[in-house]
Amino acid sequence: MIGWDDIYKVVIAMFPLYVALILGYGSVKWWHMFKPDHCDSINRLNCYFIMPFFTFEFTTCIDPYKFNYRFAVADAISKVIILFAISLWTKFSINGNYPWSITTFSLSTLNNTLIVGVPLMRAMYGSLGENLAIQSSILQFLFWIILLLLMYEFQSANKRLCLDVDRENDNISEEETMTGTKPSSLILMKIVGLKLAKNPNSYACILGLTWALVSNRAGSGVAMFCMGLFMALQDKIIECGVTLAVFGMLLRFVAAPATMAVGSLVAALPQAITAFTYAKEYDLHANVLSTAVIFGTILSIPVLVAYYVVLDVLNV
Repeated sequence: MIGWDDIYKVVIAMFPLYVALILGYGSVKWWHMFKPDHCDSINRLNCYFIMPFFTFEFTTCIDPYKFNYRFAVADAISKVIILFAISLWTKFSINGNYPWSITTFSLSTLNNTLIVGVPLMRAMYGSLGENLAIQSSILQFLFWIILLLLMYEFQSANKRLCLDVDRENDNISEEETMTGTKPSSLILMKIVGLKLAKNPNSYACILGLTWALVSNRAGSGVAMFCMGLFMALQDKIIECGVTLAVFGMLLRFVAAPATMAVGSLVAALPQAITAFTYAKEYDLHANVLSTAVIFGTILSIPVLVAYYVVLDVLNV
């Protein structure tokens, strides 16, 4: 059973990250050190330079040959179930749309395994839990982050092409406008492919895993700082509104664990900071993601402890 000493270890592990968060918030709100364009530049630095190197460095330190493949399959099944449910919602629901399907996928699948997961799993289950949390993080960066980037780039490219088509239609006759204005799928895929090829986040984990495979056989704080900057630029802490905040918490703590009973503790970890960084960079529901990360991290300890107690009682 987890004790107060274990909870203390988790809080101690997370405390430096909240210091970075408060510094980011205070540098804008209290000390006026950064302007909005400065904050965007810092987030871009974090997105395209710091995070890829951090992902690469972290991945090179793991041993891929000791992965728990049953856990990997369970993780993949849970993500596929969520993707299928989101696809049905987007296709058949009146409120379903592509931008919100991206945000819903991010909220439901990407968790903060590195920052909160590793110390929590170590405190609860020792080295076994720690290894599973690390493996979950590798799988997340290897597959699901790349899929998220693909969805973001597709949305961004489609939006840009539609705007270009609208401008062209302003200069042609009404008869020519009726011939069709939807961007070609081939053009979209070409643009998305080129953008992903230029994004180091797309292959940082792949290169790190390749290095780890070879070697085994022969900034995290900046992300929290960027979130603090974003918080300070908003009029309210819960910028997206109470309804969307509750929606995000339900996706994080109810929908995700429900699709993965075997890995419910990992699935209930707070929203990944990486998801917020990408949402901010692509300007798609960043306020919802920031609220999910902030309050999800705060609520993660009591929720995870409660899950642990329930599982412990069921095992007895």
